[in-house]
Parts: sequence; structure tokens; C-alpha cells
Amino acid sequence: MTEPIFGHDRLDVYRLSIEYVSAAFDVSESLSGLHRHPRDQWLRAAQSIPLNIAEGNGKRSLKDRARFFDIARGSAFECAAIQDVLVASGGLDYAYSR
Repeated sequence: MTEPIFGHDRLDVYRLSIEYVSAAFDVSESLSGLHRHPRDQWLRAAQSIPLNIAEGNGKRSLKDRARFFDIARGSAFECAAIQDVLVASGGLDYAYSR
């Protein structure tokens, strides 16, 4: 990434979430057919992580910040579950899911 411009750019968790989105898109290119629905949900959930981190980091109220960070955390758990579903259904190898 380039030099940080916004506050969220300085957060390790934000940068890691952007790397995760990139990896999810790379891996998901091979998913089609029966696996397209979990693939689409996975990509939406993966994108939700950095989006909510950025939005939450921009909030002044601690309660608002916590709410957006909690949503990002929930999206991360959703991604983990979707990867489990894709492994169980033969869409992903276990090595890609962890």
C-alpha cells in the first residue's frame, strides 16, 4: 500500500484485511457452479471487513466505533464459516481455508 493518508490506513488490522480481500478474490476465481453462491457471499463478507474498520475508525463516538468494529469482526467470522462450507462441499482445499 502507499503512504497512509487516513487514520485507518495506519491500522495493521486494516492493512491485513485488505490483503485478505485480495487473497479471497484470487482463490475465488476457481469457484463456479454450485460454489458460486458461497463464493459471492464470501467476497461480500470479506469486503465488509475493511469497509467497516475504515468507517468505524472515522467515528468520534466510542460506541459508534465499537459497533462498526464489531460488525467487521462478525464479517471475519462469517468468512471463516463460508470457507468451512466451501471445504466441506469440495470447493476449496483445506490448505486455502486457513
